[in-house]
Amino acid sequence: MSKKPVIVVVGPGAMGEAIIAGLLRQEITTADKLLAAGPIVERGEELQGRYGVQPYYDNVPAVQQADVIILSVKPQNLDSVMDEIGSHVPAHALVLSIVAGATIEVIAEGLEHKCVVRAMPNTPAQIGQGITAWTASSHVTDAQREQARSILLALGQELYMKEERYLDMATALSGSGPAYAFLFMESMIDAGVHMGFQRRDAEKLVIQTLRGSVEYYDSKHAHPATLRNEVTSPAGTSAEAIYYLEKAGFRTAISRAIWAAYKRSKSLGAGKKSNPPKDKD
Repeated sequence: MSKKPVIVVVGPGAMGEAIIAGLLRQEITTADKLLAAGPIVERGEELQGRYGVQPYYDNVPAVQQADVIILSVKPQNLDSVMDEIGSHVPAHALVLSIVAGATIEVIAEGLEHKCVVRAMPNTPAQIGQGITAWTASSHVTDAQREQARSILLALGQELYMKEERYLDMATALSGSGPAYAFLFMESMIDAGVHMGFQRRDAEKLVIQTLRGSVEYYDSKHAHPATLRNEVTSPAGTSAEAIYYLEKAGFRTAISRAIWAAYKRSKSLGAGKKSNPPKDKD
């Protein structure tokens, strides 16, 4: 049996916990070699009780033991964390960052460490159904790439990008994507309640409709427009609804929202504060 790596999750929030759960579920490592590093004692105790991992409330002694360091801190905390651990990263370690907007160059310079993978998972990773876009610096070895891939597969599916510029795009499209899906679900459910359904019944109808639509798409391997046409009879209810959505600028709104998220991801990488969006005619 190959030796299990020591993996340190720096910033064990919701996504950090998803990674911890996935790593243990897929037996990438063992609980005694999985370290959760963060300043909140209650959180460390919670994760220790739930998964048996080792909590650390000082990042430095944790990362000094690491074969893999997973950075899952908030973007606004990244600089202070890198200042803290930068001189303590083992030379052989792989650094895997899921910090939104933070480029490989920023991580490598901040830690003075060149073996860096940048990844963007999404929240369905918490149940092993996520998808993660990722890329790696030229200093990451083939063995480390496979190690990174196995870690990300523990969260669901993975998609390797040869060029880092796609990571900001993936942040906007799939990283933030669940938020768009949940807003759409919420809107449909509220419409059902407005028509007269009990909320629990509207939720059941909407959730299974969306789940079934995705499964149907996967089974048919057809373009979404083709499948939409299948359920859009001339002068029918679907045609009427789609006409109204198109008239209301539904496609444009979605496209502009994703573009805004993309620009925000790039500005996070540049260290810029958020400004109120300006509508354009």
